[in-house]
Amino acid sequence: QEDMDPQTAAVLLRRQWSLYSVTPLYRFSGARLKGYSRLLGAFIASEKQKGLAVEIGVELDIKVAFSSFPELKGSDQDQAALLVQLSSKSQSSTKSSEEKLVWSGCFCSVFGDYLSENVTEDFTCLPLFLVHGAESYTSIVGRWFQKTFDCCFRRLAISPLSLSWMAAIWTGYKVDKTVSAVELVFSVPRLPQPLDISYSIHAEDAKALWDTTQKTRGENTQEEVDVFRNCLDSHFHRHFRIHLSATKLMKVSTAIASAHCDGIVKFLQSQYLTRVLMLLTELAISQIQ
Repeated sequence: QEDMDPQTAAVLLRRQWSLYSVTPLYRFSGARLKGYSRLLGAFIASEKQKGLAVEIGVELDIKVAFSSFPELKGSDQDQAALLVQLSSKSQSSTKSSEEKLVWSGCFCSVFGDYLSENVTEDFTCLPLFLVHGAESYTSIVGRWFQKTFDCCFRRLAISPLSLSWMAAIWTGYKVDKTVSAVELVFSVPRLPQPLDISYSIHAEDAKALWDTTQKTRGENTQEEVDVFRNCLDSHFHRHFRIHLSATKLMKVSTAIASAHCDGIVKFLQSQYLTRVLMLLTELAISQIQ
C-alpha cells in the first residue's frame, strides 16, 4: 500500500474525528458546491441569530467552503469525497488577518460502491462522515444537509468485535519506522466505580503473533482474529489472573490509527490510510442497510 497524496493525507492525519453514517444524498450535485457554500453560510448565520450555535466571547463571522476531494476514494466507482470547512474571523480583526479553521467535515466512500449499485442516479452515496470540531456546528451542518438532501445522520459506534478486527489487522501492517506499543483498553463492568484496564504489547511482538495466526496472506477471517485475541487474553491471564473476556474492549491504539468504541478515530500515518477508511466505510454502510 503506497502512501496517499501528502496534501490529501494532511487534511486527515493526527486529528481526532467523530464518525457518522449518512444515508444517500438526494439530488446532490458536485457542480453546485459554490452555491451550497452560500446557502449553508446563510443557514448558519440564521441559526446563530436564534442562539442555537453557542459562541462565547467575541462574535465571529463564519465562512463556509465546500470542495471536492477526488483523491479520497478507493475505486473509480466511488463518489468523489466532499470536504466542508468552516472558518472564522473576528469582526474586530483587520481585513488582512488570517481566517481560523474551526470545523471540518468530510463525506467519503472508500470501496463502498456496492451501496451505490442499489440506488437510483438521483442519489449520491457518501456513507461515511468524519467530523472534527464543535458539536454545535456539527448539529447545524447536519440539519442543513438533512433539509437540503433528504438524508439522515447517525453516530457510528464501533463494537468490541470491530475493535478486535482493527487491533489484529492494523497490527499486521508493516511500517518503516520504529513504532509505539499496541494498546488495548478494556472497561470492567458492574463495579461501583469505573475501572479501565490498559494492556500494552510491543509492536513487533504483536505483529509476530498476528503473522503466525494468519493462514493466508491478504485475507482475514473471524477465526484468525479470535485466535489472536485469545492468545493475548491468555497471556494477560497468566500474569494477572484477570479474564479479559469478562470485560469490554473500549479502545485500540496502533501505529496505523486509534479507534474508540464511541466512534472516535485518529489516523496516525498516511500509509494504509485508504485501507482504514475502507473498513470504516464498511461499518457505515452496515448501519445504513
